[in-house]
Amino acid sequence: MIASLLQEALGLHRQNKLEAARERYQRVLAIAPDHFDALHLLGVAARQLGDPASAVGLIERALEVRPDSAAAHCNLGAALRDLGRLHDTLASYDRAIALKPDYVLAICNRGNTLRGLGRLQEATRSYEAALEIDPAYPEAHCHLAILLQDAGHAANALASADRALRARPRYAQAWSVRADALQNLQRFDEAVLSYDKSIDIDPMRPQTWCSRGTALQRLQRFEEALDSYDRAIQLQAQYPLAHQYRGNSLRALQRMDEAVAAYQLALSQGAAPDEISYALASLGVGQAPAQPPSGHVRTLFDQYAGHFDRHLVENLKYRVPALLDAAIRRHLVSEQMDTLDMGCGTGLFAPSLRAYSRRLEGVDLSQGMLDRARDRGLYDHLACADLGSFLSNSQARYDLIVAADVFVYIGDLAEVFSQVSRALRPDGLFCFTVEAGTEQDFALTPSQRYAHSIDYVRRLALGAHLRMLEAEQEVGRCEGEVEVPVFAVVLQNR
Repeated sequence: MIASLLQEALGLHRQNKLEAARERYQRVLAIAPDHFDALHLLGVAARQLGDPASAVGLIERALEVRPDSAAAHCNLGAALRDLGRLHDTLASYDRAIALKPDYVLAICNRGNTLRGLGRLQEATRSYEAALEIDPAYPEAHCHLAILLQDAGHAANALASADRALRARPRYAQAWSVRADALQNLQRFDEAVLSYDKSIDIDPMRPQTWCSRGTALQRLQRFEEALDSYDRAIQLQAQYPLAHQYRGNSLRALQRMDEAVAAYQLALSQGAAPDEISYALASLGVGQAPAQPPSGHVRTLFDQYAGHFDRHLVENLKYRVPALLDAAIRRHLVSEQMDTLDMGCGTGLFAPSLRAYSRRLEGVDLSQGMLDRARDRGLYDHLACADLGSFLSNSQARYDLIVAADVFVYIGDLAEVFSQVSRALRPDGLFCFTVEAGTEQDFALTPSQRYAHSIDYVRRLALGAHLRMLEAEQEVGRCEGEVEVPVFAVVLQNR
């Protein structure tokens, strides 16, 4: 009787008929309450049915009957991980591996747990240990790719995901991880194709739909991005990041009321309040903060680093470096200046600045941007820091400080002006652009960039003992067919 019930339960379990399988396991246990296989497999089914707490209790009972089962320890680890009990999870996998040293699944899952605990070097060693046993093991390649991606090694992550897919071509998670790596490499069209491969295999993964939306957003295919976010939310209604990104697409499509509603829903679901308040303020809901949220600009420009120059020149018809170069040359007193390029980005302004600088330094808070700037070979020194901390901690003095299209990411400029005044030598020049505002000192625009009034700039200059030499309104860039006016300003230290 027990043997036939168990055989029937196993057959149903393999067909993923979990409720029917669970009923058979329970009938076995009604006859033999300490039956190891029924307890163990009923626990596995409970986890698959979304009840990890019951799974833990059942598998622990099974291990009281047979404590030497490596498979049961491994499955207990999976249920404990679902409950977020990562240290207990790790102990379960360690016991499974002690009982069966070549247990590749447990070794790989141990790596996942170590990654969740932030112990990345140990996680890497676990994945490598799994691959020493089975060099083609797809899960180890896939999860190693996730670790490499999180560590900022997108090219290596892509290679690891490809190895996973060679071993298992229809591996939805590996296709999604591959797409994430391509997206980080700025290969957005290819990323979309890989997300589509993942979705073709398993269309029920909301994170894949959401990530596909971000790739489409970067391609400025906003309607398609919106559809991807909607699909993610259909699968997982409580998904604050998808609602936030949906708001970004709606904002890009000029559907501002809907964008506000999406941001507010994201906020109600626990999205980062600083980020959402900033986005809402750009749409006129709430007061604009004096600065963007911490990390906002760094993240933005780390993402843009690989294609920033092309985007500016080809898409935005960017003119700011040329405007400032012309303004500087109208007031140049020497061609042997010590120059600081604040917010230097990829070094787009460096070729002009190098012509009249004996020493050229750059500072930016995005390491990705600085890596591109370093490749130009035009800077004597580059520093990764925010402007305020760099200026307050530096003892250097400069003849020229420039900030090309930097202050669109800073609302209140008072402290920056004060620090620049201290860092300039007598008669030194401070040259910068601000997006042209009107009555308010500064305002956050729907593009999530700050605009400043020229009266505000004049008051700050006066307070910082800087003399205004020039403040010309020009077209700095274009957004679609709309010309964006900027003030190109030259100040001189008194």
